[in-house]
Amino acid sequence: MFTINPFAEMSAYIPAAVMQAYIVVMVLFVIGGTVLDMLHKKSAQYFFENAKKAEKAAKRTVSGGEKASLAIQTLTNEVLTSAEFANPKRRISHIFTMYGFILFVATTAIMIFAYPTPATPTPGIIPLLWHVGALMLCFGGYWFWFSIRVDVNSEAKKWYKLDRADLFVVSLLMTCTFALIWSVLQSAGVSGLSTLAFVLFILSSTVLFVGVYFSKFAHMFFKPAAAYQKRVTRADGSNENLPYDYDLSDPDVHKRFPDIPEYMGKNPPNMGLGIKRESPNHY
Repeated sequence: MFTINPFAEMSAYIPAAVMQAYIVVMVLFVIGGTVLDMLHKKSAQYFFENAKKAEKAAKRTVSGGEKASLAIQTLTNEVLTSAEFANPKRRISHIFTMYGFILFVATTAIMIFAYPTPATPTPGIIPLLWHVGALMLCFGGYWFWFSIRVDVNSEAKKWYKLDRADLFVVSLLMTCTFALIWSVLQSAGVSGLSTLAFVLFILSSTVLFVGVYFSKFAHMFFKPAAAYQKRVTRADGSNENLPYDYDLSDPDVHKRFPDIPEYMGKNPPNMGLGIKRESPNHY
């Protein structure tokens, strides 16, 4: 079962050209939804305006080599290993979901475009990776949904309470869940139920990609750019246009801010880690 291309088997009922056209249309919806999201939220405008403010507040010039190094750090930390998540459970869940999604989408495209019919035998490794990707996504996604989701943990909401913000993760989980069910039923020769599972699989994937404008899908494209810009602002001294972390016992700081010694004394106590005293349990 795991080494059989389910799309090639489906080509007996749905022409390969139709499946390929569907993939192209979904890609166009993702591009269009992302662009509309950028225009509606003015994300790109905010990003570039914030970058200009940071340049004006910069204390030093970051060289091209240093920027390349920061880009590599962003790629290896925030993108490839999701190091920005302080909660290790959330990080592992995100990694399984992310790499599962990449495997699932990439192998789907390969099977539909390169091996669309039984006449072009599919190497067993490709459908195997397709199933593995779907299972990885389901593992990370359901772990997040039932155990890690911040609403459930901190606000005592029921796991089945849905908001528009849940459109992305729910449609993503349903897409891979019904894809696996369809593959199993098709391999078992249960034609009626496998057809129903396939219809639900296509419906879920359509909601996932067509609903980009209404979901969190588009944020995946902004996240690496924002993480890189954050590293640059730390390197050039602009500090993201935020106040600096002063030494409250420094006499020069007391001269600049006379109310510090008045209200906190000349040698203020170390206030500690504050909110970080509690190990992260949610986001």
